[in-house]
Amino acid sequence: MGDKHNIRFEPVGIDIEADEDETILDAAFRQGVMLMHGCKEGQCSACKSFLLDGDLQMDRYSTFALADYESEEGFVLLCRGHAYSDLEIELTNYDEDMIRSGLPVVTAGTTVESITDLTHDISLVRLKLDDDAGIRFHPGQYVDIRIPGTEEHRSFSMANTSVADGVLEFIIKRYPGGKFSGLLEGSLSAGDPLEVTGPYGTFTLRVSSDRRLVFVGGGAGMSPILSLLQQMADSGNEREVVYYYGARTERDLFHLEEMAELARQLPKFRFVPCLSDSAPEGWPGDGEGETGLVTQVLERREDNLAECDVYLCGPPPMIDAALPLLESLGVPGDQVFYDKFTITAAAED
Repeated sequence: MGDKHNIRFEPVGIDIEADEDETILDAAFRQGVMLMHGCKEGQCSACKSFLLDGDLQMDRYSTFALADYESEEGFVLLCRGHAYSDLEIELTNYDEDMIRSGLPVVTAGTTVESITDLTHDISLVRLKLDDDAGIRFHPGQYVDIRIPGTEEHRSFSMANTSVADGVLEFIIKRYPGGKFSGLLEGSLSAGDPLEVTGPYGTFTLRVSSDRRLVFVGGGAGMSPILSLLQQMADSGNEREVVYYYGARTERDLFHLEEMAELARQLPKFRFVPCLSDSAPEGWPGDGEGETGLVTQVLERREDNLAECDVYLCGPPPMIDAALPLLESLGVPGDQVFYDKFTITAAAED
């Protein structure tokens, strides 16, 4: 371990201690300070901040995340930055409520309890935590699961709301050749051990807001949104909420009974499945179903999104289409929350 230094974050007035051998973001996680972040690998700009004072050195990062001119001006990436003196850092992207409600990141052992197919390419995975795991999370957060036999990991959001029963649930899309999801095709089975680290993420319900909620998801993006919806049902939340879920065909839909049950628990909740490729004859019948890309349906059906809190979760193309759409419709940036699932390579998760 290296020398330790004090890090002060402004304008929130929070101090942490960071070792020279760890990134500033990891030091914050370790101490339960949940700073805004995304990839944690220097590929996005979610943790970009401004160095006010001190000696900070960065590991390699993508100039798409931090341009050279920004670095020269004093901007830094906390996921790549190491402190070599006491530092004062100005956060440029933060949610003070989220920062102060953070939970310490821990590494815990688990055992695969079950793997169940939800569709032809999506699985429900349940992991039983070891008795001494000590992990907690807020609905909407995620953990890193270490790929057995390697030092690599993949990130997956929890689909349940707590660890009260000692189980973590995940909705995971299977990719051919995926380093982790490919194991769900038969290599991984009940009883196998897996190591998880977390919680991470700021895709959580802002309970201080009473604005109408609009959830937009696709594929395995249902996982954290399901967690948020169940949180609302458990707490008796009475906010109006609609969930637009994008799928290609009817066979890609799942958890329809769960959505119906949530509608019974949340009188102001509507679930709108959107089929982009083909719909069966008579679709949607008596339901709320739509046709077209989920972002097209969103634009067609919502005429006052600027008065809503919008939560997006799904594959990069969906997020990349939704963000400029929401901006063009006048939705303030601080009312948009998103969790962009990434694929590290063509044949990986």
